[in-house]
Amino acid sequence: MPPKLVIFDCDGVVADSEVLSALVLIDQLAEIGIRITPDDVRRDFLGRSFPTVAASLRDRFGAPLPADFEARYRTRLLERFEHNLTPTPGLAALLSRLDMPICIATSSSPPRVARTLEILGLAKVFGPNVFTASQVRHGKPAPDLFLFAADRMQVSPRHCVVIEDSAPGIAAGLAAGMSVLHYVGGAHLKDQVHPAGNVPVFDNWNEFEHVLECLEKRAVKS
Repeated sequence: MPPKLVIFDCDGVVADSEVLSALVLIDQLAEIGIRITPDDVRRDFLGRSFPTVAASLRDRFGAPLPADFEARYRTRLLERFEHNLTPTPGLAALLSRLDMPICIATSSSPPRVARTLEILGLAKVFGPNVFTASQVRHGKPAPDLFLFAADRMQVSPRHCVVIEDSAPGIAAGLAAGMSVLHYVGGAHLKDQVHPAGNVPVFDNWNEFEHVLECLEKRAVKS
């Protein structure tokens, strides 16, 4: 079906933020004696909400995080964002020429995504059309968030295109019955191998319209 709505993930798709997030998390965990690597973050935490990350760390290392860990992490991360956060390369130009409704559906907390968009100068571009995992029962990889976003935007799931950088996000989009594109242009996925699969992969926003056209042609043939 021709797309009528593009649903963007935020971190790693709109904001080139995942490397910053990983560094802050790794440093803060090291302070309490937990050692993880960027590969651990990419493999286990990418695209997941902080409560899910915290539960995974608890199960892996046998102890819960300190009560103030999340609050300190969010504060440190936003401080880092103020100085170092940028949009993914070429995104602003794409948004300026994209001629269809857009929204964000993210695992980030409402304060974090709001501040992220403010720093990037994109708060007015997306306006109120920003949806977070806090608004649904189950986060990614469940389809709840994407279905919620489509419902709020009054677009059928089959007319939605999801742009994701993470495996949980891709799984969520597919489970929602939406078309999915795998964006790998963020710094955190640089030099990573991305096996060919059923989801089209692209790393440059200048390619977006072409990838979308190919996706539509494939849908017509099927």
